[in-house]
Amino acid sequence: MSTKMPLVKALNEGLRRTLEDHPKSLIQGEDVGKLGGVFRVTDGLQKDFGEDRVVDSPLAEAGIVGTAIGLAIRGWRPVCEIQFDGFVYPAFNEIVSQLAKMPYRSSGLVSLPVVIRIPYGGGIGAIEHHCESPEAYFCHTAGLRVVAPSTPNDAYWMIQQAVSSDDPVIFMEPKVRYHTKGEVNFDAAPLPLHSAQVVREGTDGTLIAYGAMVQVALDAAEAAAEDGRSLEVIDMRSLSPIDWPTLEASARKTGRVVVVHEASRSFSVSSEVAARLSEECFYSLEAPVQRVTGFDIPFPASRHEDLFRPDLDRVLEAVDRSFDY
Repeated sequence: MSTKMPLVKALNEGLRRTLEDHPKSLIQGEDVGKLGGVFRVTDGLQKDFGEDRVVDSPLAEAGIVGTAIGLAIRGWRPVCEIQFDGFVYPAFNEIVSQLAKMPYRSSGLVSLPVVIRIPYGGGIGAIEHHCESPEAYFCHTAGLRVVAPSTPNDAYWMIQQAVSSDDPVIFMEPKVRYHTKGEVNFDAAPLPLHSAQVVREGTDGTLIAYGAMVQVALDAAEAAAEDGRSLEVIDMRSLSPIDWPTLEASARKTGRVVVVHEASRSFSVSSEVAARLSEECFYSLEAPVQRVTGFDIPFPASRHEDLFRPDLDRVLEAVDRSFDY
């Protein structure tokens, strides 16, 4: 069965199915219960599963994650909601010092199947702490898995796969895409959680993106086609680990690569992708890997966010630089 729905509803359905399939799963976070979450991702779940499975937490992110670690040690599969990306930092120590390391510290005797959902990125007219892209912090931390769906279908399946994982997963949700509708296939087997996906075939160049920037890359590929350039678009889906075979095969096939994300450029996911593809695909590349990213500044005031976030024109300019090299 396939149904069209917005990404936020697909997440809600995925969490609902998780609560049904895993009796020891629970959701906790600020306002996730009666309110249904600030973006309504958990709308109606407390009513149907009770206050012990969908728990309204105090305004204390470190406490939310710390409690989840304790619950996981006792056999639960907690899903934490961080209301906005910039609010995750009070919980940073719990995530990188305890959640990421305890399974290794215990030589595998302790597993921590904790999912931390983080609405991330701009495009909603808000400010710093409400529009940030902190994914690189977590990708850099060994012991964590980091994923970012871009479509309702991926949102529905990936949240269930994340909860089923025995490793801690940072689940980045592109909030600007919450109300974008798409088909959700409830029956077809999903891609593995850590697979990238070629979402548009091409021969002249490759655009690599994730989250909200996948649609920007697709729009750029469509515009480039009008100029006779065939661009392949890859949705990374998983930021740690990265599906290198898919990215490297495309780089070798097209010879030109542009990486797109809205996080700041320096020390970012695109830094790792550019370095790795340069190392492994050097003799296949016709030009250096180009990057289109946010700038190395705090997220700006809302009236300037369109200048900060990559758009179609900036992606096409990077494509031109690659072809001009």
